[in-house]
Amino acid sequence: MDKQTGRKVAIIGLGPRGLGALEALVHGANAHRIPIEVDIFDAYPEPGAGPNFDPREPQHCLLNIPLRDIDLRRPEGLDLAPFAQWLGPGIGEDDFPPRAEVGQYLERRFAKLKDAATTITTRHYAEQVERLQRKDDAWHVHTGSTAHGPYAEVLMVPGQPPTRPDDQLADWKAHAADRDATLAAAYPARALEKAAGQWSGQTVAIRGFALSSFDVIRVLTVGQGGRFAGGQYLASGQEPVCIVPFSIDGKPPYPKPATGEIDARYEPTPDETDVFRKAVFEASKGTPEAAQAHLTDALATPVSRIMAFFGTEDSRSAVCDWLGREWSDPGCQEDASALEILKDGVAMAEGVSAPSIGYVVGQVWRKWQDPLRQAYNPANTPPATAAAIVGFDEGLKRYSYGPPVSACRELMTLIDAGIVSIEWARDPDISLINTGWQLNVRDRSVAATVMIDAVLPSPDPQQVESPLISGMIKDGYLTTRDDLGARTAPDGRLIGDNNEPVQGLSLLGRLSLGSVIAADSLHDCFGASSKRWAEGVLSRLS
Repeated sequence: MDKQTGRKVAIIGLGPRGLGALEALVHGANAHRIPIEVDIFDAYPEPGAGPNFDPREPQHCLLNIPLRDIDLRRPEGLDLAPFAQWLGPGIGEDDFPPRAEVGQYLERRFAKLKDAATTITTRHYAEQVERLQRKDDAWHVHTGSTAHGPYAEVLMVPGQPPTRPDDQLADWKAHAADRDATLAAAYPARALEKAAGQWSGQTVAIRGFALSSFDVIRVLTVGQGGRFAGGQYLASGQEPVCIVPFSIDGKPPYPKPATGEIDARYEPTPDETDVFRKAVFEASKGTPEAAQAHLTDALATPVSRIMAFFGTEDSRSAVCDWLGREWSDPGCQEDASALEILKDGVAMAEGVSAPSIGYVVGQVWRKWQDPLRQAYNPANTPPATAAAIVGFDEGLKRYSYGPPVSACRELMTLIDAGIVSIEWARDPDISLINTGWQLNVRDRSVAATVMIDAVLPSPDPQQVESPLISGMIKDGYLTTRDDLGARTAPDGRLIGDNNEPVQGLSLLGRLSLGSVIAADSLHDCFGASSKRWAEGVLSRLS
């Protein structure tokens, strides 16, 4: 490989995670005076923001993080204020900012980064990468009939690319194409909002009852001109006549604590956090049973202490019993109706009622997301143990990734107004009919002419509809863990079919779930994983 090739890097994808990786690379290259050429490949028109934080999305699509918890500090070496200061006084620390505002900030951050790069030169190709080719110890990036390169290092940061539909969704697509019915995606929300302008008076079903469903419900109501005032919903007349969300368990997520003061009651102590970090490290090395024991012990101490603060009588053994059932069957201990969960969640989030064990566990786990990633991601966790820990983390998202209290209150108001029905929320039988879909629960049924898919796709790369990803799998550069994502080394390099890191080829993000954990966080995009990748690249290039 010649010297010029040895200093060329390709980054495929420039959403927040691609931006975080580029920032880490620029900072390291500037510090060590290493000249690097970086070619960025991303056809999306909003560099730095990506689809999830597109500045063109509606203002009523909110983050699931209050401003007080958004840790987008002043980037080192950049003439750009921290996110909270950049937003200005219009959004308070307990408010949940629109995702579009984050997208505008990230776009600005990318522009500033290019100006601050003293040893790195960047070129941005608004092209879709179709395949990678390894030739003469270097990588070549193919976009249509054009080949770019050669590159010493390639980083893939695809975010959440389109995946093949599961059997149910595939059947529904074929059904909608043959009938007078509509099957729509939750995102982009602006496209959904425009389409919903034609659905006045129709019944709309939502597949999924997690965070995305809250966005969809806002699009179908506030996005159609309705508004909330005085504890009531004032309809515009353009809304669907009925909105029917549903999921397998029929349970909405619990809201986050309403204020910083209430949230502080769930704060682990520094000593408890140190114990947890060590527990994750030990858990990542052993069997699933050992991992459960380590993490249960680490959680039980702060959870039982916080429960005592709230004056509940739950003992440490009760907390351990709850955690034991959670490991084996997430969510099985909550048998309340969707409306009861909404009401209980709001009361706990607002500090009106004492929290349940599950609510406390979820808030402590949320506050430990950074130490969880710091201890887990660099480890080489056995596949069965990875599946157990990731499954535990995913199950707790109903608490740790919850919406704002205001969103839950709005949903209850819409239920009271008869615009949203949760009568069919829990695992309805669904029949395909000429006009769409019929949802059945016991002896009650409802017919929907519109179905919206709000289910997060699988992180399994084998399900991704992308010639780039499928080509990597076919060539043996990308291998997967059972039912999880791609195998990667701690610095992001892919693990090939020879069980060794692939030279100069890395992947960061959700498609490597299992090798990493809690990858759906905005903070993770600018965290240790990006820094480890950049440090590895700089070490190899220098």
